[in-house]
Amino acid sequence: MLNADFGAVTDLSVSGIGEPLPAPSRAPSADSMRVGGDRRGLPYGQACIQGDVELDRLDRDIIGALVEDARATYAEIGHRIGLSASAVKRRVDRLRETGAITGFSARISPQALGWTTEAYVELFCQGKTSPSAIGIAVAQHPEVVSACTITGEADALLHIRATDVRHVERVIERIAAEPFVVRTKSSIVLSRLVDDAQRIGAARRQDATDPREHAIPAAWPA
Repeated sequence: MLNADFGAVTDLSVSGIGEPLPAPSRAPSADSMRVGGDRRGLPYGQACIQGDVELDRLDRDIIGALVEDARATYAEIGHRIGLSASAVKRRVDRLRETGAITGFSARISPQALGWTTEAYVELFCQGKTSPSAIGIAVAQHPEVVSACTITGEADALLHIRATDVRHVERVIERIAAEPFVVRTKSSIVLSRLVDDAQRIGAARRQDATDPREHAIPAAWPA
């Protein structure tokens, strides 16, 4: 499977995280002060988050800023959330070390790759097929940009990107030929109504400014 995250579905996300840079012998450039990296090899782009780490409000504000623009400088993020650039850097370093931020990624329009058609495919598998077996099998098809287990009758849901409907059909035929697949059920996407990764950051800002989030109840329940 192509190492990609179409979480925003309009964007291709290629994960990666660089090694720490040695101490610079000259004043750092604007690019080297970006959270995601600089021109010497550190990747930058979209922040990738995992959810097993306890975060405070400032951590979440930093993550929200990175989701919107992971090339923002520490100073830009600090100005936005009320911290110094050095304090932001310490928090970002800690978030990376603890695994709250798993990496950074570039976001590329699928249209640039010619993958303008997408579909969701439900997989119905033999009774004892494990999720790991499904994942290993569907990962062999580069058009499968995401796969997950789901509730309901189907065992898994795949998101496919392809050049056209015929291409989608060929991909489904290859997947249906896997020995554990009993049948598939497919839906072609006609148009996307809501599709914006930056909505995550916007939602974080709304939570932070919504007075209802900080209101003190007139009387606490007994």
